[in-house]
Amino acid sequence: MRVLGCLLAGLTASFFGATLTLLGPSPASAQDEQIWQRCIGAATMPDDRVSACSAVIDAKAETGSKLAAAYCNRGHGLTEKRELDRALADLDEAIRLDPAYACAHTNRGRVYAFKRDLDRAIADYDEALRIDPAFALAYNNRGDAWVGKGDADRALADFNAAIKYDPALAIAYGNRGYLYYRKRDMARAIDDYSMEIKLRPDVLAYINRGNAWRDSEQLDRAAADYAEVIRLAPKDARGWRNRGMIRLYKDDLKGGLADYDKALQYDPADVYSWNNRGQAKMRLGDKAGAIADFRKALELRPDLSTARASLQQLGAKP
Repeated sequence: MRVLGCLLAGLTASFFGATLTLLGPSPASAQDEQIWQRCIGAATMPDDRVSACSAVIDAKAETGSKLAAAYCNRGHGLTEKRELDRALADLDEAIRLDPAYACAHTNRGRVYAFKRDLDRAIADYDEALRIDPAFALAYNNRGDAWVGKGDADRALADFNAAIKYDPALAIAYGNRGYLYYRKRDMARAIDDYSMEIKLRPDVLAYINRGNAWRDSEQLDRAAADYAEVIRLAPKDARGWRNRGMIRLYKDDLKGGLADYDKALQYDPADVYSWNNRGQAKMRLGDKAGAIADFRKALELRPDLSTARASLQQLGAKP
């Protein structure tokens, strides 16, 4: 499940409201305007956002809604850096300066969600939606909180609302797809993951759809999605190990072995890759290699019964 913070969404609403000058050029200088754009820009990296917004705040030239926006955006940057207490302080200040700033409530809810204080997170999302009943991102994030509290029905209603108010919000399709996946409704999960990929292709969306294809026993399609993960992120072990599993299912033992070699190159602490590579080696007749891999799996996870059983099958001690 994923939650997003908002940057320009809240600011843009203010821009089209009564305070037309909120996002207008700063009268001080072109340099000040560049700093402001770095503070609020959607593509600004977290460190740069914190630095730029701090410069706006420290200059003490802004008040009201624009100062609130600087605190909100710095809070967003700090959240991305997982400096949650500092982020919370900034978002508290943004809300104090502008209590009707829906984006700040949503961003603070996200901080509470990361802190696993889901009741406070939901309260902030509720307030954001009271201020702006069509705020799709707040619905998405509240849906994620309901999933965390185990209330799938409320979560589904919120993801539906997020998609209703913003049909292009890719993350809401991914989150709803995950909920359908947990409900074992693979057809709907695949539809949602496919829409997420259409709107904003990323590694996690392909992994999730690949898992749904795999659990639907559509192994070629699963392998194709994992191959896309490998293409997009060749150093991400997940693509290699997931495709390796599909290859083992299809009795492509050498292909599976090669994929697990890559998976362990990028994530040597993955116990399941050690175990599954051991399975491939055992089936290929590499007894010594299989024993070494099963022992490594048990070193990482002593209670892994499949590795222990495989060693017994090979006549080897753990």
